[in-house]
Amino acid sequence: MPIYEYKGLSKAGKNVKGNIDSDSLRAARLKLKKDGIFVVDLIDKTKRQRKKQTKSGSNRGVSVNDLSNMTRQMASLIQANIPLVDALGACSDQMDNPLLKDVLAECKTAVNEGSPFHKTLRKYPKIFDKIFVSMCEAGEMSGTLDVILLRLAEFTEDRAELNSKIKSAMLYPVIMLVFMILILAVMFIFVIPQMMSIFEDAEMQMPWYTVMVINLSSTIVNYWWLILLAAGSIIFGFIQWTRSETGRPKWDAIKLKLPVSGRLTRMIAVSRFTRTLSTLLAGGVPMLNAMDIVKNVVNNEVLAKAVREARDNISEGESIAGPLKKSQQFPPIVIHMVGIGEKTGDLEKMLNQVSDTYDFQVKNQVDGLTSVLEPIMIIIMGGVIGVIVFSLMVPMFELANIAD
Repeated sequence: MPIYEYKGLSKAGKNVKGNIDSDSLRAARLKLKKDGIFVVDLIDKTKRQRKKQTKSGSNRGVSVNDLSNMTRQMASLIQANIPLVDALGACSDQMDNPLLKDVLAECKTAVNEGSPFHKTLRKYPKIFDKIFVSMCEAGEMSGTLDVILLRLAEFTEDRAELNSKIKSAMLYPVIMLVFMILILAVMFIFVIPQMMSIFEDAEMQMPWYTVMVINLSSTIVNYWWLILLAAGSIIFGFIQWTRSETGRPKWDAIKLKLPVSGRLTRMIAVSRFTRTLSTLLAGGVPMLNAMDIVKNVVNNEVLAKAVREARDNISEGESIAGPLKKSQQFPPIVIHMVGIGEKTGDLEKMLNQVSDTYDFQVKNQVDGLTSVLEPIMIIIMGGVIGVIVFSLMVPMFELANIAD
């Protein structure tokens, strides 16, 4: 329930201020009037806090699990013939997440005042994306909001599960890389300078590879700030280029052509495309509107361009399979199954099957990539450290022989 901050005058003419919870601004005024308070100023405190969070671009307070649980609860309540306003109120009271709790309370107030549910959701794009809003709009128009919300919950969970598998699979190689960098930093900054002083005191002739390692260590110790500045500038410049209008399409095209990760990138994009399109079509969203939405979920400008062109061709009366085939960006099996789905009138089911197939392939590909990366990272780390240790130990053995 929204919270209002008020300032006013009591019956005795004294200044009073405080907070009051109420369903709407008008109801809050009436409640204060009954309490004998003449309202001077009344502000929606919850809405003000939400605006601050929206301006900062923060949606970190609402996780995928929170959103999925909310949609499932809403679906159950509406299926039980509970009015939408009451369902929003019940979900708001049930939510443990304070941000989502406040948003649902605001949605309840807006819907109670006559605003459509999907238009209310559109005010919070950081929490409810275009897919969520479009499907809720289709559900409201068709009177199947409960079914749509249930599908949205399943869709959100499936997408989160796929992202989680990819992130967890890549975690080990990242940890290994960070660990290797830390070990090398310790050796170059602390260990090698100590060894260098020993070799200088002995005034001995060192092998070329030992000299190279020592010079590298000396460069890192003396010019570490310049190295960090150069590395930071290169990384920043590269990120800016990949986000620019000219750089992003080129980088996305390169990502699709990379030896191992390119195939995985395409498979993930195809899975997202087919799953999202199936969910939208099953939810009653028109094909052209659905294609407008799915171009944003593939997360690749090359594939998004192919979807945009397919959408334009579909608007001129073509089937969906033909334009996708012309783009040469989608695998033949996808085109084939989409074509069958269009002919049989069961496109949503075919798209869902394609998505299930590609989700399974992505999981296997990620597991296989991880199993290959782990020994490669170990070999690289062992090789680099081994070369450095060998470069230092050879002069140490020579120094020991001289001492004998």
